[in-house]
Amino acid sequence: MKRRSLPVAAAFAATTALLLTACGGGGDSPKDNDKIAGADNSRTSKPASPSASSSDSADRPDITLPSDVKDEFEGWKTGDTRKDAILADAGRAQTATNDAIIKGTSNTPGMTFYYKGKALTSSAQWVQKWLDAGITYTGTTRYYGPKVEIFDSKSAGVSYCADESKAYNKDRKTKKVDRTPAGKDAYVLYNTRLEKNGQGVWQTSDGTSVRGSKTCVR
Repeated sequence: MKRRSLPVAAAFAATTALLLTACGGGGDSPKDNDKIAGADNSRTSKPASPSASSSDSADRPDITLPSDVKDEFEGWKTGDTRKDAILADAGRAQTATNDAIIKGTSNTPGMTFYYKGKALTSSAQWVQKWLDAGITYTGTTRYYGPKVEIFDSKSAGVSYCADESKAYNKDRKTKKVDRTPAGKDAYVLYNTRLEKNGQGVWQTSDGTSVRGSKTCVR
């Protein structure tokens, strides 16, 4: 099995297929028209999970990935305060799911804090797929080319790419790492819907993903 494509990404189409793929294959069909502005951003590494601003009043859970796992966010700062807050919570949602996979449970504070509705249900199911397969992962996942569309004061859409070519499945029992060379399926396009709750947190509420997207493959 090769690295994942979260079923919780994005908003607009409401299809949430789980994509636990076999080595070198599978995933959603690539699309030619899945353009993202800025998908060709330069590789400037960012720390795992964007940090909360000093004006943020939400009581956010502490999510810390182990030393052998990294989430890198490239170009996730626009200079627009509102868009940056949306992007930050979209990034934290990704890290929350990765944290749950590593911990071996979907019942983590991060999952219920950054997800709701369909996205919470499908992301919990996704984590369970990893547990059923007896695997976790190690390595680095790169998230880049983010694009934000604000719908109204309490809803927005975020699309972005993920590069999983440096992340590898690891057997939970034996700790053996599968370093099968990555192909185009290691690149995933996400489209997510986020909704702002009473605490001011932009929770991911729905989403779709495209594995092997031509927009994201490099």
